[in-house]
Amino acid sequence: MELLHDIEDRICRVESDLRLRPVLEAEPVSVSLADRMRFLYVPGVSIAVMNGGRIEWARGYGLREMGKTAAVDETTLFQAASISKPVTAVAVLKLVDDGLLDLDEDVNHYLKSWKVPPNGCWQPRITLRQLLSHSAGATVDGFPGYRRGRPVPATQEVLDGRGPANTPPVRINLLPGVQQRYSGGGTTIVQLLLADITGMPFPRLMREIVLDPIGMKRSTFEQPLPRVLWPIAASGHRGQDGVQAGRWHVYPEMAAVGLWTTPSDLLRFAAAVQMSVAGTPGSILRANTANQMLTRQAGGSMGLGFMIDGSGSSTRFGHTGSSHGFRSNFQAQAFHGGGVAVMINSDARWE
Repeated sequence: MELLHDIEDRICRVESDLRLRPVLEAEPVSVSLADRMRFLYVPGVSIAVMNGGRIEWARGYGLREMGKTAAVDETTLFQAASISKPVTAVAVLKLVDDGLLDLDEDVNHYLKSWKVPPNGCWQPRITLRQLLSHSAGATVDGFPGYRRGRPVPATQEVLDGRGPANTPPVRINLLPGVQQRYSGGGTTIVQLLLADITGMPFPRLMREIVLDPIGMKRSTFEQPLPRVLWPIAASGHRGQDGVQAGRWHVYPEMAAVGLWTTPSDLLRFAAAVQMSVAGTPGSILRANTANQMLTRQAGGSMGLGFMIDGSGSSTRFGHTGSSHGFRSNFQAQAFHGGGVAVMINSDARWE
């Protein structure tokens, strides 16, 4: 009973005692979650917290869509946006553990339906390690998505910037392995490589390699979102401008930005990485492989798929997500089983 009381007390502090760091005052300002949601024009919030490698609590607040009555709960689906990238990275590393991929092989060795093109007279040699750590020198940092019902490009069209694609071609214009430059375009190369090497559509391979083994039962990379899931999906909002036209955008760049999920599933994902780092039998990755994920690459703050903070026993890993109408963030401890995930159905200021 005392443990349950402690958890309820912590939930109460989240709901009623958020601390904002002021610009001029010496002491933080305390506000309620509801007040902050109103101030930032955020209709709905979903939060999950993990302690000791287990989800301690998960709750939803507010509405799935402004002006409607359906409430956000812990099962409501949100767009995770760029949090898709570390989930994709785990699929790559699982295939590395299985001997199907090599992190340091030229990706053109694996690509079948498209090749990394020359840059003038220079043929770049880039690797999965570089793509996952954003150090391959790839262009196109992010993707705006497509209005529902509009034509969407195939992956090869995204990479070449043709057809209905609304972004430039993905090309290598920096020396690979020297510095980090965030690139959703590079992650889209990974998407095509995974489909080429497995012979499966990307959403299916992610389901079989990562989502189902981890137990992320309320997650999908399917784009567009299947109609059967619409009733449990939050609608995106553009701050004061209200509901996103069409409720949400479609992202064929699934590896970079296509994941629909919940905070609880994100923490299941984090726990799977924590277990892998600890070498727990039956984990999704080998301990050495998981530790490479959490090792900074190319002198930057990125590991393999993850943003890394802290060091030693205080190492933390996570990622943020930003798409039309949605914001998300999850952070987890590498060694102590803690973590938190927050998802909102607005692209208002993230504060």
